[in-house]
Amino acid sequence: MINEGLSSKTGKFQAGSKTDPAFFMQELLNEIKQCTICEEFLPLGPRPVVVAKPNARVIIIGQAPGTKVHNSGIPWDDASGKQLRLWLNMDDDTFYNSDKIAIVPMGFCYPGKGKSGDLPPRKECAPQWHQSLFGQMPKLELKLLIGQYAQKYYLGDSAKANLTKTVQAWKQYAPEAFPLPHPSPRNRLWLKKNPWFDDEVVPRLQERISKLMGAD
Repeated sequence: MINEGLSSKTGKFQAGSKTDPAFFMQELLNEIKQCTICEEFLPLGPRPVVVAKPNARVIIIGQAPGTKVHNSGIPWDDASGKQLRLWLNMDDDTFYNSDKIAIVPMGFCYPGKGKSGDLPPRKECAPQWHQSLFGQMPKLELKLLIGQYAQKYYLGDSAKANLTKTVQAWKQYAPEAFPLPHPSPRNRLWLKKNPWFDDEVVPRLQERISKLMGAD
């Protein structure tokens, strides 16, 4: 008996079948879109912003959407995204090629305003959803850990005392992961004080990205 979704001619899973990896990923994304686990804490209500497909090679793990991204539903659709694309040496089409790049923040929804910028990402998202998403992306080879929340969560005890020291120690985590500062315009002073980031880290990051984006 032929397995459901398996083509008798090619021996491969048919797109859209219940055994197609893309089907399982879409089912998971649909479940995420309906998530209301922290709804009571979200001033604009839940609108999860996540991009993922089974063949992704690179995953971008940032903090949480801001108001502009919340309104558009497009991740990194703001000034921070423009700076991030400069660091990666990518145009918009390449950056949003979801067959190669997944975008899975620590918090999926806009968390609200704090005293100095947005509030931290909600703590519910990563433990609730990240492992399931990673399990649907077996080809991942690189994590971009943007900001202290992603770095502490994924580097654990190997993260340094602060973000600057963690980013300085990038060689310890490469090539599987690159810890990065947040590309927000608010971080211009950090970049000015730490020119080694543009001089040393960004070129190596671009080399790593270029190899992965060119891979089949």
